[in-house]
Parts: sequence; C-alpha cells; structure tokens
Amino acid sequence: MIRINSLNCVCYDKKMETPACWSELCNGYSYGTKIIPILLFPKGAPGETTKLIEKADADGGKTGGETVLRITNVSEPTITVYPAPDEVATGAAVVVCPGGGYNILAYDLEGDEVCEWLNNLGVTAVLLKYRVPRREGRAKHEAPLQDVQRAIGYVRTHAEEMNLDPQRIGVMGFSAGGHLSAMASNNFDKRTYPAVDAADKASCRPDFCLLVYPAYLDGENFQLAPEVKVSSATPPTMMIQAEDDKSYINSSLFYYYALKESWCACMDASIQ
Repeated sequence: MIRINSLNCVCYDKKMETPACWSELCNGYSYGTKIIPILLFPKGAPGETTKLIEKADADGGKTGGETVLRITNVSEPTITVYPAPDEVATGAAVVVCPGGGYNILAYDLEGDEVCEWLNNLGVTAVLLKYRVPRREGRAKHEAPLQDVQRAIGYVRTHAEEMNLDPQRIGVMGFSAGGHLSAMASNNFDKRTYPAVDAADKASCRPDFCLLVYPAYLDGENFQLAPEVKVSSATPPTMMIQAEDDKSYINSSLFYYYALKESWCACMDASIQ
C-alpha cells in the first residue's frame, strides 16, 4: 500500500505499458505490490535527445552469492517512494542512490533492498533511478547530479503531503552512488539544470548524508577529487568502508580528512 496525496506522478496502466499523468491521487491508492515510480522530468530530462531502451539484467554475476539486478540505458530518471509504516514512521526520508560505476545501477542490492531496511527503521525511502550509462562528452556525474538535485527538491516540496519533516531529508549512496551523494552534499547553491517547477525553488541540500564504500572521491597526488568541494556547509556525513576494500578505500579516507579540515577551520573561525 502506498499513500500519495495529489502528487504529480507518472503512473502506469494495468499492462504497465502506457504512462498516464494523474494530477491527483487519493489516499489509500494501491497497485498490487507495485509501487509507482514518479517521473522527475515529465517533459524530458535536460540534455537528453534520444530515448534509450532501458535494459535490466539479473544474470550478470553474483555478489555475496546472490544475483544482482543491473539496470542501464536510463534516459528518463524516476524516484520510487517507499513510505515508512505509520506505526514506526519518524518523519525522516532518505534518497537512495545505487552504485554501478555510472554505467549500470545495482538496483536491488543497493536499491530496493536498502529501501525496505530503511522502512524497518521508520524512514521513508526514495529510490532514485538516475541516468546511466555515462554520456559521451559530459562528466560522469553531470546528468546524475541533475537527477539527485531534482529528487531532493521534489521530496522536500511534497514533504507535508508525504508526512515528512522537510528538514530531515538525507541522501545515501553506494560506490558511484556514494560519489553522487557527496556531489549532492556539496553542490546545492544552485541547480545544474533549468528550473522545471516549484520543486526547483526548494533547497536541494541534503540534511545528512550516508556514504557506503564511495568511489571516485580521490584525485591525483593523494588529494580529494577536484570536482568535490567540501565546505562548512557540507551536511553531517556518516561513512561506511571496509578496511580490506581494494578498490576505493582512499575515497573514504580523503573525504573524511576534507570533512575534518573543514570542521576544524569552522571551529577556529568561531573561536576567533
């Protein structure tokens, strides 16, 4: 069961073929076990000139003995809302960004399974299906950053309708999704795309951030990646990283030190 109050959603008919825009959806709306995705850019995502044929592959290998649903060719980004059960709801929400090297999305392992876990904690989860694979001639995170900025603003704008606290909306990412979450945490002064509607007037700064084995945060010469600009306005951040991760452990280390330096600089300024 999903409760949606007058959200501008993109829904699907019973055959899941024809999209239909509903400006008003009543309380108690349910669609079997299918939670309805919301199209982030109803008139087309910025810079997209061709609609890709989305692909989903559950046979591309296993992680921890389990198959992983890998989705790619996403040109129409969406969010899917998993409301926390009323009896445990805290009013907090987390936008979940799966990983996949900015080429695919590990949509179940780092997506809907995480959303279900968050629901058990009383947190409404918002699963972001951002654009992949990387667009030729554009930075790897350029299109996904537009998508996550739009997602955060959208959720904050509709917080009251979704029974959420607009000041408790965070972001959580895995691997490349961790890089995207860090980018969202440090790029919120202005949108990186033309405004669509009122949702783009709301702040897109996450109130907190969770990074799980984030990738691509380390640059050359043992420095933070140049596109990541940590400041005193960067939201509180929790990082989860295995010591024996052979791929991206420096991402967590460098981001941690950048956060620490920013915090120390802020404390020094307050003392002076």
